[in-house]
Amino acid sequence: MHSKTWPSEWIVPAWSAHPRIHAVVTTRSGAGESLGAFGAINGGAGLNLGMGSGDDRTIVARNRATLAGLIGITPFWLSQVHGATVVKADHASSAIMADASWTNEPGIALAVLVADCLPVLFADRLGRVVAAAHAGWRGLASGVLEATLAALPVAASDMVAFLGPSIGASRFQVGADVFDAFTNADRKAREHFVAEQEGKWRCDLHGLARQRLLALGVEVVGAPLCTFELSQQFYSYRRDKVTGRMAALIWLSQGA
Repeated sequence: MHSKTWPSEWIVPAWSAHPRIHAVVTTRSGAGESLGAFGAINGGAGLNLGMGSGDDRTIVARNRATLAGLIGITPFWLSQVHGATVVKADHASSAIMADASWTNEPGIALAVLVADCLPVLFADRLGRVVAAAHAGWRGLASGVLEATLAALPVAASDMVAFLGPSIGASRFQVGADVFDAFTNADRKAREHFVAEQEGKWRCDLHGLARQRLLALGVEVVGAPLCTFELSQQFYSYRRDKVTGRMAALIWLSQGA
């Protein structure tokens, strides 16, 4: 594990994961070269990892290379489409259209990009399997977390899920389409919506994900961190529109 070389701003899940499992969530600052809307709030450089964000792709490629050097592994990047497709990662492929991946092979760093959507990292207690999911409201409502767990060769009850930073409930105003997508299928989901004016609600993305995972017997860790409010730490698409992307990563190392 290369945590001693990581920028101090990065987030490491507070979980009792198996020694083979390593995970980290990057922030907008720390070792990057992006500037302007993709830089740090104080005018310094930012670690934008999103190729489709509008930033200079050459700079983003250098940021990705820096990330790979810091964690010691080249990440397995997905082409995210806000759906529920899950793929098994390997050493050869990348940029597959999917919103979640898993592996039981060491040396593959699963990665999801976020800038308000919820990153969910999955760790098997016995260190056999890891997974990563990109859970925006569309993917979450479509069942991306359930699909990820169903794809794994271990029981959901063997997994621990870390919920990373996402837009918080006080900042995520949604319409009837989002409210209906969750509550028509599950009345308990109403607990995570607060009505405002007619046809508008505040939506707790973190709470919805936690509810779904607990129902499947998954242990859930990770306190809510709002990407919208914590502008020094995080990119936020809803706050800034033109902005960068953070990455949540998880991988297995060699060993028993």
